[in-house]
Amino acid sequence: MKIVKMPAFLLLATLVSWHTLGSPAFAMHISEGILPINWALVWFAVAIPFIAVGLRRVKQMAKDDLSAKPLIGLMAAVVFIISCMPVPVPTAGTCSHPCGTGIAAILLGPLVSVVIAGVSLLIQALFLAHGGLSTWGANVVSMGVVGSFTGFLTFRGLRLLRLNLAVAGFAAGLLADWATYLATAVELASGISGSAPFLPVFWKILIAFVPTQLPLGILEGAITAGMVTLLYRKRPDLLVKMHVIKPEEAI
Repeated sequence: MKIVKMPAFLLLATLVSWHTLGSPAFAMHISEGILPINWALVWFAVAIPFIAVGLRRVKQMAKDDLSAKPLIGLMAAVVFIISCMPVPVPTAGTCSHPCGTGIAAILLGPLVSVVIAGVSLLIQALFLAHGGLSTWGANVVSMGVVGSFTGFLTFRGLRLLRLNLAVAGFAAGLLADWATYLATAVELASGISGSAPFLPVFWKILIAFVPTQLPLGILEGAITAGMVTLLYRKRPDLLVKMHVIKPEEAI
């Protein structure tokens, strides 16, 4: 059986998104030129170590289990497409959108989810005019690092408390989404506040996200819960392999 590698899935996702998003593109994530160069470099410096360690993790997973490659590719396509649904936020220089990093982190771990987010963000910036190259590091930190680790830790913490998959998945997707935009508000306020106090700018940006991101976070929580429970019903062996559930929990 021929194994489909991650780039093939990303190419498919790019082509699908290109046709489904035929209207003029809005600047998604943090737009090009919004952050001063010094802040852009700071976020690059934060993001790169996570990407480097994540790539090592991807390589190790592929070496240990050949079936990991198509799963990583599939999740890359899912994150790419989910995060290609922008809702412009007036005056904020960015957009609201679902992220998909919660489910990616649950299934593959947060480090692999960071890599998936980084690749998705890079392709979106290069080919779809969503986000920017100079702001790639900041977008990776907010959506990849903060979103992935929040979703992963939330899911694992709630499962340790013996909450069921649906509740843990919903909370993971919801908080991963909201944490992404909390981090984005921090990045934007840090970069554009200048000599003004940080907190007033931060609160204005965060409040600007509320009308769009509040319902989108709830939607992403429902999507994440639905995907986890569907996999539990259809492919519990996959959840066991990914250490999402214990073998005795499999149906």
